[in-house]
Amino acid sequence: MLNKRSLIVTATFITALVFAGCSGQPLSTREEGTLGGAGLGAGGGALIGAAVGHPALGALIGGGLGGVGGYAVGNSMQNNETANQQTQQQVQQQQQEIEQQREQIEQLRQQGETE
Repeated sequence: MLNKRSLIVTATFITALVFAGCSGQPLSTREEGTLGGAGLGAGGGALIGAAVGHPALGALIGGGLGGVGGYAVGNSMQNNETANQQTQQQVQQQQQEIEQQREQIEQLRQQGETE
């Protein structure tokens, strides 16, 4: 009975944490990874903890470890996204410069033909 109650309390806490994380500004990739990892870790930890008679402790340990792992993955993904955005901005700037140079070449060509 106590194990079932601990599992319900843990599940309620995790659900509240998820809903709290979903309010306000959109989550960054890093935050999504941390929250997802913590949720999965807490769920897995609760299941393993229930098997040994300590679901709440298992959920806490699993949530902590999952959160750290989720942060690491989310951080790496966010860093990759940032690098890709910077590369895309550089490509767009270079394309604009190329287009400006083409226009200048065309203007010079037209000037040369009129002279």
